[in-house]
Amino acid sequence: MKHLLAKTTAAAVLSAASLYTASAMALDVKLTDYLAYVEVEHQGEAVRVQRIQNQDNVLTDGFAKTSRKCPPFCIQPMQVAPGVETVGEAEIFRFMDHEMNTGEGLLVDARTPSWHSKGTIPGSVNIPFTVFEMGVDDPELIEALTALGGEPRGEVGSVTRSLESVMGMFGAGTKTDRWDFSDAKDVVFWCNGPWCGQSPRAIKALIAHGYPKEKIHYYRGGMQMWKILGLTVVTPESSEKSVAMK
Repeated sequence: MKHLLAKTTAAAVLSAASLYTASAMALDVKLTDYLAYVEVEHQGEAVRVQRIQNQDNVLTDGFAKTSRKCPPFCIQPMQVAPGVETVGEAEIFRFMDHEMNTGEGLLVDARTPSWHSKGTIPGSVNIPFTVFEMGVDDPELIEALTALGGEPRGEVGSVTRSLESVMGMFGAGTKTDRWDFSDAKDVVFWCNGPWCGQSPRAIKALIAHGYPKEKIHYYRGGMQMWKILGLTVVTPESSEKSVAMK
């Protein structure tokens, strides 16, 4: 029986691999030299992230623009904050395939709802940067930090905080007076592109709340680079809330 199960499983794996290989070989424009596409869940449905196959395709929308008034649309630095890693598209694909599909990571569209409604990266949740800049007791902020893996601490005594601050005891580096970020998710923030300050503002505000910097990543290319590379974009349903974290 065990041998039969092993053979059946092996056959299923080989069949799935063959289907993937056939599908991948049909694509002339792949993501990378080793990856044709990735699949992520978006609003309960599987979405394939791949590149537009028409090699004559060019952008004709607002993301084809080269210049915008600065301020507010100023070019952002490569490193948005000390300790925060900046990532590119290849890292996003790997993040989608691993952290997102296992529930260990979130891809956060930090733009305001008006931008988000025009199209977003598959698998993203929309938490506008303005939410992270709200007051510490604001319900929207609390909901957002909880969605990222934070846990409200309630009343914390001075003795407990003193102990926590001694040489990193009891996970002091992931705890504040208000929040326990011991189970914080890996998060990638993005917005419209290198000229957009929305995700940098969200990241800086998140750090101010005590979120572990090593868990935060910045996709500087944003929607502009995503579209320039012909990658899949989805349009959120009109009924979707701007803070879609569940």
